[in-house]
Amino acid sequence: MQSYTPPLREMRFVIEEVLQAPAAWAAMPAHADLDIDTAAAVLEEAGRFASGLLAPLNAVGDRQGCRLADDGRVHTPEGFADAYRAFVQGGWPALACAPEHGGQGLPMLLDAAVGEMWAAANHGWTMYPGLLHGAYDCLRHHADPALQALYLPKVASGEWLATMHLTEPQAGSDLGLLRSRAEPAGMGLGGLPGLPAYRLHGVKQFISGAAHDLADNTVHLVLARLPDAPAGSRGLSLFLAPQRLPDGSHNPVRCTGLEHKMGLHGSATCAVALEGALGWLVGQPHRGLQAMFVMMNAARLHVGLQGLGHLEQAQRHAWAYARERVQGRGRPIAEHPAMRRLLWTLRADAEAGRVLAYETAMLLDTAHHGADADQRAEAEGQASLLTPVVKAGLTALGHHGADAALQVWGGTGYTRDAGIEQTVRDSRVAMLYEGTNEIQALDLLQRKVLGDQGAAFGRRLAAIQARAEAAPAGLAGEAAAVRHAVQAARAALEALAPQAEDTDRVGAAADDFLAGSTRLLLADAALRIAQAAAPGAAEDPWRAERLAAARWGLLRGAPEAVFAFGRVSSPVALPA
Repeated sequence: MQSYTPPLREMRFVIEEVLQAPAAWAAMPAHADLDIDTAAAVLEEAGRFASGLLAPLNAVGDRQGCRLADDGRVHTPEGFADAYRAFVQGGWPALACAPEHGGQGLPMLLDAAVGEMWAAANHGWTMYPGLLHGAYDCLRHHADPALQALYLPKVASGEWLATMHLTEPQAGSDLGLLRSRAEPAGMGLGGLPGLPAYRLHGVKQFISGAAHDLADNTVHLVLARLPDAPAGSRGLSLFLAPQRLPDGSHNPVRCTGLEHKMGLHGSATCAVALEGALGWLVGQPHRGLQAMFVMMNAARLHVGLQGLGHLEQAQRHAWAYARERVQGRGRPIAEHPAMRRLLWTLRADAEAGRVLAYETAMLLDTAHHGADADQRAEAEGQASLLTPVVKAGLTALGHHGADAALQVWGGTGYTRDAGIEQTVRDSRVAMLYEGTNEIQALDLLQRKVLGDQGAAFGRRLAAIQARAEAAPAGLAGEAAAVRHAVQAARAALEALAPQAEDTDRVGAAADDFLAGSTRLLLADAALRIAQAAAPGAAEDPWRAERLAAARWGLLRGAPEAVFAFGRVSSPVALPA
C-alpha cells in the first residue's frame, strides 16, 4: 500500500469544473496571468514528486522513526533529508509565497492541492515543511521589517524550516496556563542590531520538527510571557528564536527528548528546553495570539488536507484490493453488497471533501487578492467559517474512513503487510493537534456562528439553498435532500440563538452542530459534483463514476445532517 497514484483528473475536475477557479483567477490581478495549462503542469510535477520520492519513504519512516543524538540533534529516517533538499530545489515551499520574497505567487488553491498529495504520499515527512507557509504569513503580517528582511526569503524558499512552540506540560489546549517567560536582554545581541532582544526560558512539549537534519537552521516561533504580562492568554507575546543566530552562533533551544507515538514515526515530535535562548518580538507585546493565529489558521487548513489525503489513499487502495480479492463463488469482493456500500461511501466522502477543502483555499485567494473590498471581506468571513469544519470534519473522515477501509482487507489489514494499519495510526493525530476537534466544534458554533448571530452561517445556508433550488430535474431527489438539511440547520440555529450565553448548552451542542455542518457542506459539495459530472456521463465512464459517488454520498449524508441538527434542536440533558 505504500505506492501513491495522484488523483490528477479528480483534482482538475474540482478546480476547473466544480469550482470554476480559472474564471475566478482571471478576475484577480495577482493571478490574472495564470492559465489552466500552467496549473495542470504544477499538479503533474507535484504528483511525480509525491509518488516518486515521498511515497517510497513512507514505510521507511514508520519503521525507522527518528533518533536523538547526544548533542540534541535529531536524525530523521533514511532518505528524508535528501527528499527535502529536492523539495527545496524544486521550489515547492515558495509556491504560494509572494514574488517579492522569492515566492512563485501561485494561488492557495494550487498549494492546497499539492498539500493533499504530500500528506497522502508521506504524512510523516510532510510535517517538517508543513508550517512553512503559516510561519511565512505570520512574519509577513506581524514581524518588524528587519526580521522580515532576514527571515522571509529563507522561510519562503524552505532553506530554513519553521516551528510553532505553544504546548507546555501543564498547558495543552488552555494556552492561558503557559509559563514560559521572556526577559529583556538589551539591544544588538545575536548579530541583529537595532532591535531589542529577549531571553526566553521555559519548557515546551509536542513540538513538531524542533530538531532535525533536514536544514541548517530552524525558525522557532515561541509564545512566552513578558515580565509585565497580565494573567491568562491575553498576556502572551510571540517571539522569533532561530536555532542559529544571525551572528552564526548556536541559540540554546534544546531538544531534550522525542515522543514515542502511536503513529507518525517519521516526524520528530520533541520536548524542548528554552535555556536563555535569544528571541525578538513578533507583533505587539501581550498580543502574541493574534499574530500566532495567522499561523494556526493556515495550519488548520493543511491538517484538514492531511485528513483528505489519508482518506483518498485509503479508499483508492481499498478499491484496488477489493477488485483483485476473490471470495464467495468466484466473485471479487468489490461486487459484494457490503463491500460496495463501504467502498462507495469512502469514495463519496473523499471527493466531496476535496471540494470543501479546495473551496476554502479558493476563498483565501479571494480574501487576499479579490478586486473588490466587499468581496474580500465576505470571502475572509466564509473561509473563517469553513476552516474548523475542514480541520475537524476531514480529519475525522480521514481517520474513521481509513479504519473502515481496513475491513476490506479482513485480517490481513491488521498486519503490516497491507499498509493500511499505518494509515489508521498516522491519521489519528490529526484529530488532536492544531486544536482538538472538540475545540474546532466550539470555535465553529460559539465564535463563527453565534458570534455574529448566525449572519455568516445564514449566508452560507442561503447559497446552499439557492444551488439546490437551481439543480436540474434529473437531480430533484438529491436537491430535496439538501434543502431538508438546510431547514434542519436553520431550526438548530433558531433553537440555539436565544441560549447563546449558556456555555453549557452551547458546549453540549457543539459536536452535533459540527457533525451536522460537515454533512450538510459535504452534501452541498456532492450536489455540485453531480451537476458538473452529469453532462457527458452517459458516454464517459469516469464522469459516470463521479456522478454515482456524488449521488450515493449525498443521499446517505444529507439525512445524517438532519439527524445531527435534530439533536441540537431537541437536546437530551447531560448528566451532572
